[in-house]
Formats: sequence, C-alpha cells, structure tokens
Amino acid sequence: QGKFTLLRDTRTDGSFLVHHFLSFYLRAGCKVCFVALLQSFSHYNIVAQKLGVNLTAAKERGQLVFLEGLKSCLDLLFGEEEEEQPGQPSPLQFLSGSTSDLRALFEFVRVSLTPSDSDSWKGPVLLVDDLSVLLSLGATPVAVLDFIHYCRVSVCCQLEGNVVVLVHSSEASEDEENELVVNSLCHHSDLILWAEGLATGFCKDVHGQMKIIKRVSLQQVGEQDLVQVYQYKIQDRNVTFFARGLSAAVL
Repeated sequence: QGKFTLLRDTRTDGSFLVHHFLSFYLRAGCKVCFVALLQSFSHYNIVAQKLGVNLTAAKERGQLVFLEGLKSCLDLLFGEEEEEQPGQPSPLQFLSGSTSDLRALFEFVRVSLTPSDSDSWKGPVLLVDDLSVLLSLGATPVAVLDFIHYCRVSVCCQLEGNVVVLVHSSEASEDEENELVVNSLCHHSDLILWAEGLATGFCKDVHGQMKIIKRVSLQQVGEQDLVQVYQYKIQDRNVTFFARGLSAAVL
C-alpha cells in the first residue's frame, strides 16, 4: 500500500503489464479507478475475460470506475458531452480549451476512489493507460506531472492505496516533453517495470526484456537501487519469464 509503480516500455508494447495489474487488483478485491486513454472498454474487457475477470460485472458492483478516454474525447469535441459523475464536469475538460490544467481529471479520480460508508473494498487503486496520450492531446508536461503528484498525495498517502501508470519512451525520440515526463516519473517511483524490445530485433521465442528496478534509494539515502533483468515471452493467458539467454528455445 502507498506505492507508486511506473510501467515503462521502449521499442515494444508494455500493455500486457496493464492487463496484469487490472486483473490482479480486481481479483484482490480492491476499488479500481481505470483511466483508459489508449483503448476502448470492449478491448480491455476481452483481454480481462481471458485472465478470468469480468470488467462489466466489476463496473456494475461498483468495484471498477472506468473512464473511456476515446469516447470522452469524441463527446467533448463533437458537443455530446456527458457527465461521468453527477455534478462533475468532464474529466478531460482541458480539451475544450476552457482550462489548461488537469484538475477535472484529478477530481474524477479523487471522487471515484474516496470510500463511502457502504464500501467494503480492500484499498483504492489508480491505473492509467497511458499517460503519454495526455501530452498528445495537448496537456503540458507541468500539468501532467502536477496531476500525478496530486494523485500520489491523495491515493498513496491519504487513502493508502496504489498508483500504477504506463508511459511510452524512446531513446531516439525527439519528443522532449514526453522524455521530460518519463524521467521525472522515474525519480518518484517506488518500483519501475521497464519493458524493452530486444536490441537484436524480433524473435519468435523471446518477445522482450523486462528490467525490474526497486527504488531502495527513496527510503534509504545512499543505497543503490535493486535492478533485476529478465527476458519474457507473452502467451495467450500468461507471460513466461526467464534469465537472459536461458529461453527454452535457445537451450
């Protein structure tokens, strides 16, 4: 509890990590606010069913609060604005140009995860897929970092929950704003799961490399972060991890 986990991908698609955390927290009985900016609800629901979780049922029983970013953007841009929660403006209000900050999005998260008297969920969780989309929609790096800062204070500190955020990055990228956000988030994370494509290119039996960075230096000044590196292969319902060079296909 109270941890900020950063999911980072480079030269590969790290969305399998988002699906893992979504199904993991729902099975654990946590209240989940999922800010889904990349795919539709049906996409996440189809993958979740393969992992043994029904997102529609989770929404109906109030365990999952789902913000479908694609739909909200279209509703805002084409004037069919619908309030996600009564009395609250659209979470993506900054798209309309009336405001430049992400305060409405933070309020959506805060209201969604603030427990009511009838709630029996184990703990609140904010899941964002993926944060880089906010920059593409016109939000400034400062606004995005402010949003994450307030979410960490509210969810991790005050509510003693967890925040899990996915960002895309590229070493050769000319998108300085995105790299600024990624590097800033790395400094504030308790745990970084960094999925990378293989430097040698595509391989049928090894889909990528996972770098697990446990930020010991956040709690103990002068200590080195713990770094573990594994390779992985994504299968239909799970992911297989193994030490570098020890794939069954290689051996």
